[in-house]
Amino acid sequence: MTLQRNISEYISSIAISLLMLAAAHPAAAQRKDTALKNDSVPLFNGMAVAVDLVGPVQMAIGDYGQYEASLRVNLKDRYFPVIELGVGRADYTDDVTQTSYKTSAPFGRIGIDFNLLKDKHDIYKLFAGVRYAFTSFKYDLGHPGVSDPVWGDTAPYEAKDVDCSYHWLEFGIGVDAKIWGPVHMGWSLRYRKRASYDDGRLGKSWYVPGYGKSDGSAFGGLFNIAIEI
Repeated sequence: MTLQRNISEYISSIAISLLMLAAAHPAAAQRKDTALKNDSVPLFNGMAVAVDLVGPVQMAIGDYGQYEASLRVNLKDRYFPVIELGVGRADYTDDVTQTSYKTSAPFGRIGIDFNLLKDKHDIYKLFAGVRYAFTSFKYDLGHPGVSDPVWGDTAPYEAKDVDCSYHWLEFGIGVDAKIWGPVHMGWSLRYRKRASYDDGRLGKSWYVPGYGKSDGSAFGGLFNIAIEI
């Protein structure tokens, strides 16, 4: 009986050990597969070209807006260097003073986005990013005329090609989602902070290409359609 009990206990120990190894093997294999998948993602993992839809809508329904596109590089699904280029335009006339303001000029931004999600390889991404932006532009300012109270004549007032330049930083957060095949959609909310600027010889400019109204909110947003290439 003692020998049989010892043999049974020995067989039971072996069986329990095998069951434990079998249970542990899938988890270990899964961890290994995940590690291999993560390690298999190359440093350069593609690029995406995007266009913003908010700026054209602003142009269509208002007095100013911009057309812009971006190129974003994917580094291991974690870091995304990006360059954004566009043209900002304004054609505004004040209803009360009849003063007009016109400008059209390019602008550029360069920066990087960071993927904040734990699963870096998901089709959805949550970004935090920073940009440095710059524009150099000219604007025209006009007025129908100012009446001379003494002589009664009307003297027109206008200024052409007033030189200005702006440097600013943008801090943002946004999302990106794969819709179908290489097509992505996403949005970002930006906070703008002027670094240095020159408003020209007349003082404060009404609109700055890429930045927006100089006396407006420091917050802005983009809604992008992107194609992976």
